[in-house]
Amino acid sequence: MNYTIKQLPKEERPREKMKELGLASLTDVELLAILLKSGTKNESVKVLATKVMLRYHTLRALQKTSLEELMKIKGIKEAKAMSILCAIELGNRLQKEPIKEKKKIETPKDLYDYFHLDLEKETQEHFIAVFLNTKNEILSFKTIFIGSANKSIVHPRDIFKEAIRSSAVKMMVLHNHPSGDPTPSKEDINFTKRLMKAGELMQIPLLDHVIIGMNQYYSFYDNFDENG
Repeated sequence: MNYTIKQLPKEERPREKMKELGLASLTDVELLAILLKSGTKNESVKVLATKVMLRYHTLRALQKTSLEELMKIKGIKEAKAMSILCAIELGNRLQKEPIKEKKKIETPKDLYDYFHLDLEKETQEHFIAVFLNTKNEILSFKTIFIGSANKSIVHPRDIFKEAIRSSAVKMMVLHNHPSGDPTPSKEDINFTKRLMKAGELMQIPLLDHVIIGMNQYYSFYDNFDENG
């Protein structure tokens, strides 16, 4: 018989704690225990949840995992792994939901806050163009390219084609550095200059190019003097 939350001493039951003290009072392990529902024949659900957190250490690391990786943990079968991944995906979608309310992007940090949860977990570079109206509200955004770090294969034509389709009056672009270091490369700098010139010609100005690293970002706008 598998150990369940109900078999834990009352003071250790996460659901009881949630009812008495609220969701914010729960630890990461306790939240996971509620998701997992039951343990194994030899381990309580809380012990199983602890094993998961010991494997990944942080929620950010857990966010990057896959179904196959989770199922390598003894006691985590497909259904439990799916429950964890579905909870993570709900959190990701919640982060994106303000698009329905025309999320306003006014600073590089706004752009970072909106996209970093998705991009920090990627192992390849993703180049995204964000199209804005006169109030700096997001009209749409599109992933223009995934893969190589060589920005020379991202052509301004592809970006402005989408900008026109979205009726954008300005735009911002961003990409991630899987290494975690957001420092721009020579290619990043040269590409940004090309895109700025194209924006002037098309009368759809580029407001910023933000590079996302691990828990940090680089803004070309904030470092304009440095990059010329």
